[in-house]
Amino acid sequence: MNADKRRLNTSNLSAFICVYQRLRCFFQQPASGAGFSLRGTLVPPVRWRTEVRRGLKSAPQKPLRTLAIVFCLPSLVAAQDAAAIVRRALAEDSESEAIARNYTYLEKQELRTRDGNTMKVRESNTYDVTLLEGSPYRRLMAHNGQPLSAADERKEQERLRQSIEVRKHETEAQRQQRIADWHRKEEKQHEPLHEIPDAFDLRFAPDESIEGHPVYVIEGAPKPGYKPKTKTAFFLPKVKGRFWITKDGCQAVKIEFVTLDTISWGGIVARVSKGTRVTVELTRVNDEVWLPKRILVAGSARVLLVKGYTGELDLSYSGFKKFTVESRVVSMAQ
Repeated sequence: MNADKRRLNTSNLSAFICVYQRLRCFFQQPASGAGFSLRGTLVPPVRWRTEVRRGLKSAPQKPLRTLAIVFCLPSLVAAQDAAAIVRRALAEDSESEAIARNYTYLEKQELRTRDGNTMKVRESNTYDVTLLEGSPYRRLMAHNGQPLSAADERKEQERLRQSIEVRKHETEAQRQQRIADWHRKEEKQHEPLHEIPDAFDLRFAPDESIEGHPVYVIEGAPKPGYKPKTKTAFFLPKVKGRFWITKDGCQAVKIEFVTLDTISWGGIVARVSKGTRVTVELTRVNDEVWLPKRILVAGSARVLLVKGYTGELDLSYSGFKKFTVESRVVSMAQ
């Protein structure tokens, strides 16, 4: 564990000493008493046997037990710290959402499929995502790398005009409901992440740096027998994860999941094969918030058990602008 992690662990020093003292007293007592859990909560331990075999002299093995505790506690504390960092990063992410909602951006979606040993672009679309009367509005800007035809541009302009008209004539209650529905949808998308500290066994990997920011790298594997608490987290027992979290601010700036088994959505609606990789990367914007830069899904999938794909879905984000009341939907030239 490097110097930064050792400094982090000093925050648990008093708790460590308290636990050690209780354990030392425990080994000097008959085989019953208080133990501890990974979160530092006192729990009843399994009863120690003081007789190894009938007829042998009963004697507590204090030196051996103490040695085991000395060697095991550092790894337990490290595991606790890794989970604590992930929990804090999730809390920081929730606080950053309010700032992130004030940004407009361009989103490019590109679907690539495998053609022999190469990836071939199957389709791409570019959208301008802005705030329209309090919630996002997506406008198609380009298709397969080309500006829209005159006819398609007129359709987009008409769709925008109708949306503006509808939203301007909403009652205040309708407007608030629309915005609340958007927030609720966002929270639903983030819901599985909040189970990660409980669903995964987490441990430190070597530190790295992203955009000049030192980051913790934490690896996670599903805990055997874990049952997801929410429907949206159903996939967690079938993936392993890796998390890059800044040391300054504790922000998750990169997340990667790899499927360990086939994952199905809606029964036969869609299936993602083992080995599929999902990578989410963020970038620092205006020195105030981390926003998504790229989401890459690479692997194999099948839809309705008929149509299968081996390739990549690549979502990239750019042109971040902080929204103001003067903001307008941009043209392709902008």
